[in-house]
Amino acid sequence: MNVIEQISINGEWVTPQGSELFDLFNPATGAVTGQLRLANEADALRAIVAAKAAFPAWSHTSKEERIAALTRMRTALARYQQPLLEAIVQEYGAPAARSSWMASYPVAVIDEAIKALQQFEFSTTIGQARMEMTPLGVAGLITPWNSDAGFICGKLAAALAAGCTAVIKPSEMSARQTQIVTQALHEAQLPPGVFNIVTGRGEVVGEVLSRHPDVAKISFTGSTTTGKAILRNAAESFKRVTLELGGKSPTIILDDADLAKAVPLAIQAGLINSGQACIAGTRILIPVSRKAECEAALALAVAAVKSGDPLDPATEVGPMVSEKQWQRVQSYIRLGQEEGARMLVGGEGRAGGGERGWSVRPTLFTEVNNQMRIAREEIFGPVLCVLTYQDDAEAVAIANDTDYGLSALVLGSDETRAKRVAGQILSGRVLVNTLHHEAAAPFGGFKHSGIGREMGRWGLAAFMEPKTIVSQKNAAR
Repeated sequence: MNVIEQISINGEWVTPQGSELFDLFNPATGAVTGQLRLANEADALRAIVAAKAAFPAWSHTSKEERIAALTRMRTALARYQQPLLEAIVQEYGAPAARSSWMASYPVAVIDEAIKALQQFEFSTTIGQARMEMTPLGVAGLITPWNSDAGFICGKLAAALAAGCTAVIKPSEMSARQTQIVTQALHEAQLPPGVFNIVTGRGEVVGEVLSRHPDVAKISFTGSTTTGKAILRNAAESFKRVTLELGGKSPTIILDDADLAKAVPLAIQAGLINSGQACIAGTRILIPVSRKAECEAALALAVAAVKSGDPLDPATEVGPMVSEKQWQRVQSYIRLGQEEGARMLVGGEGRAGGGERGWSVRPTLFTEVNNQMRIAREEIFGPVLCVLTYQDDAEAVAIANDTDYGLSALVLGSDETRAKRVAGQILSGRVLVNTLHHEAAAPFGGFKHSGIGREMGRWGLAAFMEPKTIVSQKNAAR
């Protein structure tokens, strides 16, 4: 059994002062594969001290020095893509045939941070003043289990590019990924204290980061409920906060859509990351005029999706990350039926009739209205809802009738019309006839989907504050 007993503070591997051991599981089998020694409050405090001590020197590094450091990070992470892929499959259950992007994503996000830094203007003249973008200080970076390595590298690269130092609280459920990323970061030879990785419970380590006055910034990706708690804690010391939270994303299939093209995109959007994604398009809106046709095409597509063993090359939907998450998805499948929705495909139980692990049968409901809980609440699993609309205006109204606003998808043959509909949707990102992710563009949500933006120059600026300097010489001109 693999036991992970070290974290990283001030550039060194250290044993946490915490004594609690956390079981690690293989979602495909439900078997315990290892244990993790969790960090405690004292470990978090020690990491904050290290990051604070490293900040003055790092904040005064040049753009060239930061680019060099990020390039070393990128080179080191690139060497670990294969072991990272193996860890992602084993501890997250991502299908091996579809998870290679998760192993390469850490390198990609560092590349994007380097590009953004190269183009970023830290000083600008505005009238008689000079505006300087100033790093905030110590950043607390809290990452989720559904793409742990990618989020660690993306948030850390942006923070370092901006001139901040960091304390990272990764998900305890992704300990192997974290260990691999930490090893790569050590090999990148960053200055001691510039990054610190403290794996512990959110209510312990995360609580310290969100309350401590020496932490100037929190960047969190995770649930809306936890995001609200972080926001309340951060208010006490006026921390700057970026929150990328939940979603209940709509996919609008317009009445002129070619279903042969639209349906595969709609299903891919809904089942991305086995449905365990904040951007998953789990509300599929179809025109009443083509209801039967759309339902039949969607049902056929979902029924063809293979769910189960992540090591099987044919598997498209892997198991849920934990038994708790599996039970949650099962409860929503039951709830959908209790609410009166009609189940077209799927249902309760494990995929393929298995007896072990946390695989789910991809499930498609129709006869859903937007007041049902399965249409309003984030399930975080492969459960899709079909809702009908009369015209474009009603489609937009239904799409916007949600507490969330993270992502959306519009599918139609008339690109101009589809873009017009997209422009009316209240969402941080709207895709039109594509699932392409533009990494240089800002990413984040409206409403309960979060605060602030990540990625590109917006992601760097989120770790800084503008400082205006007006001198007597400038004022006299």
